[in-house]
Amino acid sequence: MPFTSLRAGDQEAVAGLLAALASTRRLGVAFSGGVDSSVLLALAARALGPERVIAVLGVSASLAADERVAAHAVAASIGVDVVEVQTHEGDRAEYRRNDVDRCFHCKDELFTRISQQVVVAHGLTAVAYGENADDARRPDRPGSRAATMHAVLRPLADAGMDKAAVRRIARALDLPSADKPAAPCLASRIPHHFEVTPEKLAQVEAAESELRRLGLRDLRVRHHGDVARLEVPVEGIAAVATPPLRDEVVRVVRAAGFRFVALDLMGVQSGAFTLALVGVRGV
Repeated sequence: MPFTSLRAGDQEAVAGLLAALASTRRLGVAFSGGVDSSVLLALAARALGPERVIAVLGVSASLAADERVAAHAVAASIGVDVVEVQTHEGDRAEYRRNDVDRCFHCKDELFTRISQQVVVAHGLTAVAYGENADDARRPDRPGSRAATMHAVLRPLADAGMDKAAVRRIARALDLPSADKPAAPCLASRIPHHFEVTPEKLAQVEAAESELRRLGLRDLRVRHHGDVARLEVPVEGIAAVATPPLRDEVVRVVRAAGFRFVALDLMGVQSGAFTLALVGVRGV
C-alpha cells in the first residue's frame, strides 16, 4: 500500500473515504482526468475493485480534445473503464448567456445525462464527483448546487481532503495527473455576460493547444473579442515576453483567430471572472 508514506491526517482521510464507499455496489465517477477526479477514481477502484467503478466523461465543445485524450490515459492507468456521455449544455440558453451561474447549468446537464443514460445501463447505485474541501468553501462553484440536486456524492470533500492533500495522495498513488495544472472547461475563458459560442470555444482551444506544444503547461487564454489575454504563472511571464518565445506565442495565438495578444502581469488567476461578481449576485 502506498499510503504509509503519507502524513497521518492524509492516511485518516483516505481510510475514511474508503470506508464510506465500501458499501456502494457500483459507482460512477464524473471524471475529467484532473487530479481531483483522478484521485477519487483511483480510491474508488481500491475500495470497490475496478470492475465495480466506471469513469463517466462528459464530452462537448467545452472539453478540449487534448483533455479528452489525457482523461482516457489516466483512467487506463487506474484500470477503470471510461463511458463517454455527450452533453448539450450549449443548447441551454441559460448556459450560453454565461451568467455567474453558468457552471450550475453545465453540471446540471452532465448529471442529468448521467442519470438518464448511464445509471440504469451500467447498474450504478451511486454517482460521485471530485469536489475537494477547498472547492466546497469557495463561493464561485455553483456547480455544487447541481450535485446536491442530483444526489451526487462528494467523497473528497466529505473526507476533508483539500487540494494540497489531494495532490499528496495523487503522488503517493503515482497517478499521471498528480502534478497536472488545473484545467477548467473552455467556457471559463469567456467573461460573464458575453455569450458562450462554439466558435469562441474553438478559438480558445486552438490557442491553448498550440501554446502547450510550445512548452507552456499552466496557462489560460481569456477571450476578449479580438484580444486574447494570456495568463501564465508569474515566474514564466518574462520568458513569454522575450524572443524567440514571444514571437512564437504571438504567431500561434493569431493563427487561432485573435488579432491581439495581451500578457496579464497578474499571472494565472483561478476564478478570474466569477469571483469578482459572486459577492454582488450572491451566487
